[in-house]
Amino acid sequence: MKLSALVALLATGLAACTVGPDYVRPTVESPSTWRIDYPTAAEVANTKWWEQFGDPVLNELVDSALRENLDVRIAAARVDQFIGALTSTRSQLYPQLGYGAEANRTRASRVGQPPLPPDADPYFSLYRASLGASWQLDLFGRVRRLSEAAQAQVYASEQAQRGVVLSLVSSVATSYIALRALDRQLEIAQATARNFGATARLFELRFKGGIVAKTEVMQIDSQYQQALAAIPAFEQAIAAQENLISILLGRNPGPIERGKTIDQLVAPLIPADLPSVLLQRRPDILQAEQNLVAANANVGATRALYYPSVSITGLLGSVSTAFSSLFTGPASAGLIAAGVSGPIFTFGGIEGQVSSAEAQNQQALLSYQQTILTAFRETNDALTGSQKKIEEVALQGKRVDALREFARLSKLRFDKGVAAYLDVLVAENELFAAELAGVRLLADRYTQLVNVYQAMGGGWVDIAASATPTPRSTITAEAH
Repeated sequence: MKLSALVALLATGLAACTVGPDYVRPTVESPSTWRIDYPTAAEVANTKWWEQFGDPVLNELVDSALRENLDVRIAAARVDQFIGALTSTRSQLYPQLGYGAEANRTRASRVGQPPLPPDADPYFSLYRASLGASWQLDLFGRVRRLSEAAQAQVYASEQAQRGVVLSLVSSVATSYIALRALDRQLEIAQATARNFGATARLFELRFKGGIVAKTEVMQIDSQYQQALAAIPAFEQAIAAQENLISILLGRNPGPIERGKTIDQLVAPLIPADLPSVLLQRRPDILQAEQNLVAANANVGATRALYYPSVSITGLLGSVSTAFSSLFTGPASAGLIAAGVSGPIFTFGGIEGQVSSAEAQNQQALLSYQQTILTAFRETNDALTGSQKKIEEVALQGKRVDALREFARLSKLRFDKGVAAYLDVLVAENELFAAELAGVRLLADRYTQLVNVYQAMGGGWVDIAASATPTPRSTITAEAH
């Protein structure tokens, strides 16, 4: 009868209900299309898009960053942290087994209660050994809700790691593009300075020959010094950019290897996808949803505090005053007990916890919705920016061509003596500034393409994440 009662109690525990709301994904209204029209491209969102730039050095930098970047390693360790918490929480669903052993030597008082006879030995030894088991039945699903929340936090930490990977690859690519842009601007400044320097020396000779005035010499020297002043500024920016990339690679600041020039890079294709696809692949959206799952489960865990808690305890051991007889039949001892406890009046203690959990759930819901809106905005901005930068680069290229022709014609007119050198000075200064601006716009165009891939996410994040350090812990869980 005792065994039957115990089996019935166990069955009741296994078939218990789970208090609290089950998670249901909120309905999200997403736009059917983006704000701009762009050519339909092949599905490239699931490939290593950075390889489309056609620069092996960039590919190697990305691979090195994925292996060595410290933020990625921190994210992997954080996944391990939440997996450990999940394992600990799930353990509460099962009986807890333990053991104990004790040996002591005691002297009893001769005048205590009861007093010892005069001929009794006041010293005696006591040995104990036991195996114990305890099980708190999860009748109302509190532990199951806590496990559900812990599992969601694991998933959220994994999405956070994917988010770090997404940002890392994008940062390496944009930083390398910026570095190659600075390299090209430095080349332009150096070439312009050499050209202005030759002109300055020529006019110095003409001044000494009495052909030109001192004012023209000073104008040209000012132009020359302006070009020279730009060189150290670009050199400083290049060093800072190299240091930034070094940190992304998880190494001390230092030089960075170069590959193709910025003019030789190939613009990647734009992935063609509907806005709704973002909901399935952007790490920040998936992370926000798992945070919502965890908050929803915590509501059930706190509501379960209103219900009674049932526990079963068992003990099997041996107690003896002689070690030699500790594990004999007469020394055996045992205990089996069941207990129930629950709240009656908590003066708002549980109610406050439930209200707090419900408020956190509401915050998580609003945060999830805000994350989705932000994702749509970022993707629209990136797509619009990529299209407009193409137009801007083309127009700037035409302006550079026009200024280059303007400078050539002005120089020709000056050489024939039909115009002052001031026209040449103006044309060359504008050409210098326009060439620098053209390089910046080309870098911005490539950066906007990187932003498109970062905003839309995609299977490439998983491809990149496979090259990063993985969490040491492993779990078997239902796929969400």
